[in-house]
Amino acid sequence: MKFYSLIGLLATASSVCAQTPLTWDQVKARFEAANPNLKAGQLNIQESKAQEITAYLRPNPNFNMSADQITPFTGNPYRPFAALLTGVSVDYLHERQHKRELRLESAKQGTDIAESQQDDLERNLLFNLRTAFVQTLQAQRLLANARENLDYFNRELAISQERLKAGDIAKVDFDRLALQKVQYEQDLQTAQVNLRTSKITLLMLLNDRTPVDRFDITGPFAFKEQIPSLEDFHSIALATRPDLKAAMQAVEKAQTDHRLAVANGSTDPTFSANLGRLPPAYVGFSVNIPLRIFDRNQGEKARTQIDIAHAERQEDAQKAQVFSDVDSAYYMVASNIDLLKPYNGPDGYLQTALRIRDTISYSYQQGQAALVDYLDAQRDYRATEVAFINLMGSYLQAVTQLNMAVGREAM
Repeated sequence: MKFYSLIGLLATASSVCAQTPLTWDQVKARFEAANPNLKAGQLNIQESKAQEITAYLRPNPNFNMSADQITPFTGNPYRPFAALLTGVSVDYLHERQHKRELRLESAKQGTDIAESQQDDLERNLLFNLRTAFVQTLQAQRLLANARENLDYFNRELAISQERLKAGDIAKVDFDRLALQKVQYEQDLQTAQVNLRTSKITLLMLLNDRTPVDRFDITGPFAFKEQIPSLEDFHSIALATRPDLKAAMQAVEKAQTDHRLAVANGSTDPTFSANLGRLPPAYVGFSVNIPLRIFDRNQGEKARTQIDIAHAERQEDAQKAQVFSDVDSAYYMVASNIDLLKPYNGPDGYLQTALRIRDTISYSYQQGQAALVDYLDAQRDYRATEVAFINLMGSYLQAVTQLNMAVGREAM
């Protein structure tokens, strides 16, 4: 019995651990460790590093061996190799004007761009992850609010049922009141479906097979009334946006590629050494110098020069996009803050709607308020709560958009 009790305790502990809500940092860590799109992007960086090895390889030397003047059909048929001439030669192409170094530099800059593109991929995927995380938090709050409203309405309905038995209210008023429960039940059912859907999306991004009912998250669901200045976000974005960094690196790579094109237009001599036997034995040396009269790599020189201008225009366009993204997200956050401020405080919309609901509810139970006023107060309170939760979700989504615009979590 003790053995089975121990197993039961361990299973219970395991279940509790499995149901522990995850914070944003924990969700982010799981995402970075398991998301297949991120892993595929990391392989692109490894491929680029492998290209660096290829870019810095030296030309292979050539080895040639010859045997000439074999006479199997003329002269003495028993001595076909009497006049044999043998020789071996080795030649090597010497690359001038730092071609290897420029190829390596260009390949390394390609790796830098691949790393920046990987950072940008992670930025976009984290935006999707954070969006799903916020949607799940919002769905949790809507579900909790729907349950609270249904519980409150059930208590009110129970009181009204006692009043009906006592003859304090008419049967038609009680029936009208009971019909309102359908709306609260629908709110609860919709909130449950939305929460499960949000969790499924989050689990998909995490590449996690945990059952939805055993997966949960937790995090703050509040807003800050003060935010840094727009110029601060501009500075952060210019320093950290990986897509802008990739555009700047593309300009540097284009300049390196142009220098490489100029170097490729230069002449590379081929040095040869040969050894043979006539007889007597001999040693020789030679140099082969191509005459770059017609092909001096003019096309690549012109193309890479144009690439520099193209990359510079792309950099300017990316900077404009960065400022546009930051400005749009910043003002969206500021707008949501302005909309949320009236909800807070003792005289805010939330407390006002709560006071009205409780006051009208008390008055109705005492027979001093009409049923229509009571139902309106209930409806207004529910609408105010839902509006606040949805506004909070919009604010957190706007903050997510702003963090994506600047390239890191700045709020």
